[in-house]
Amino acid sequence: MCVCGFGFFLKDTGDTGPRRRRGSASTTPGRHHLVAVDRYDELLARVARHPHAATLAPVLHGEAARHLLAILTDTARITPADRADFHRAAARTLRRHRPPGAPLPAGLGSYGGFRSLRGADVLRRTAAERLRTRREAATRTAYERYYRLQLRRPVDDDLVLYGAYGSRGVYCNPAAVYRKAREIAPQLHGVWAVRERDRAGVPAGVDHVVVGSRRYWEVLARAKYLVNNADFGGPFHKRREQIYLQTHHGTPLKTMGMDLRRYPAAAAGVSFTRLLDHADQWDYSLSANQHSGEIWERVYPSGYETLPTGYPRNDAFFTATAADVRALRARLGILPGTTAVLYAPTHRDYTRGFTPPLDLERLSRNLGPGHQLLVRAHPYYGPDARLAALQDAGTILDVSRYPSVEELCLASDALLCDFSSLLFDYACLDRPIVVHSGDWETYRLARGVYVDLLSGEPGDTPGVVADDENSLADAFHSGRWAGPRAARLRAAFRDRFCPYDDGQAAERVVRRVLLGEDELLPPLPAAERTAAPAPAAAEDAGRLLGAGV
Repeated sequence: MCVCGFGFFLKDTGDTGPRRRRGSASTTPGRHHLVAVDRYDELLARVARHPHAATLAPVLHGEAARHLLAILTDTARITPADRADFHRAAARTLRRHRPPGAPLPAGLGSYGGFRSLRGADVLRRTAAERLRTRREAATRTAYERYYRLQLRRPVDDDLVLYGAYGSRGVYCNPAAVYRKAREIAPQLHGVWAVRERDRAGVPAGVDHVVVGSRRYWEVLARAKYLVNNADFGGPFHKRREQIYLQTHHGTPLKTMGMDLRRYPAAAAGVSFTRLLDHADQWDYSLSANQHSGEIWERVYPSGYETLPTGYPRNDAFFTATAADVRALRARLGILPGTTAVLYAPTHRDYTRGFTPPLDLERLSRNLGPGHQLLVRAHPYYGPDARLAALQDAGTILDVSRYPSVEELCLASDALLCDFSSLLFDYACLDRPIVVHSGDWETYRLARGVYVDLLSGEPGDTPGVVADDENSLADAFHSGRWAGPRAARLRAAFRDRFCPYDDGQAAERVVRRVLLGEDELLPPLPAAERTAAPAPAAAEDAGRLLGAGV
């Protein structure tokens, strides 16, 4: 059973400990960046021997070409003296492993061609960049002066600034903390940081500031409490009086933080210096389970306190009633007696744009009458015309833009996932989980994982595993998806990854962080926790209620 997550490319160099800071060679120029070529050479060679090489090799080859060209043109990593050597090494690797018909980018043909293209591109961009830079510099200078002025004003002890997913809206763990704070700490005033493009989605009555606006910088400078599941971005300087809570937004299955140094495709564009600086701002880090706490402390090493609270967003899985479940299904248009399967594929670092790993039309046809396939694309992607067409044809229900993934979980009978962290949260509901494993090996090699979902061992595998549309449909038609073996695996998985989730996580966080109480509320014993009823039970309860029983 592989749970170490140190990956394929490098040998483990030793644990740094939860508080020791490590510098990153990825942030300094030099010949050490040639190791990226070696890693891709090893990865492409292994993928070429994979049973699905005809499908996977062109995708990974294209991603390798894109990433190596990005490194080559990054002066922060490749010096002029090393550029020719890096170009030759990258071109050799890409030619050696080029799948039939796969193109080479023009910049990775000859080095002379690369220099010509680079020169022309620089000239084209220079004029536009100069104008844009001047405008941005003037705006930035004005706001930085205003922000510095606000930093001199007293901190507002009753002000809380919330943010989620890069300020996309009122979501996830911060939203659950916000709602609970309004209930038990009404003296605190919560404000949400939201991007201009997302402000229309903010619920009525929720105070919010547009990121980059004058009021945003004022609230960021003066709020006593800062709550986020990612980061606030920009030139943020945490004051000594401020308290920063990092909630995170999932249990880590894939490698995260400093561990990304071993996986070049996933680490493209990551500044490990900024990553460490961000972790240094945290006062508290939430943990959904012991696994998460140990991973966060290793990959985000700093001096924060880990709080074993469970995830506040998962409280809904224990507080929702049968009436809530029925109402959610009715809102989504799921007919009574239908088996609703929520399909939530994860993002893949080695593909560009949303490419469903499954043929959704074939899967829906194979599942047949009595089944409703709800498809939720990863939040990284925008609206997808293919999903819209399938929905128009009645093949699927596209729920990618539905605001609450927790409500989708409550409305579904089962989760069909691949390697999304949603499966850890869904386990709280004690409903069947089916894992699509088609490209597991590629995902594991390209991104790295901490848990071997396919081992079949209790605590690792959450339920039935299937590798294509036919075997997935068979899992449902045969009953294996909800059979006794799947239930045993699910129970062990839930015990390992949901030890704190009991419906009181948000209250634990509010009392410990926002109200300053010394002790965390203890989690309820497992035997005393009651998850929301499954749809079939909720429908039975509705019929009994209607009959006056």
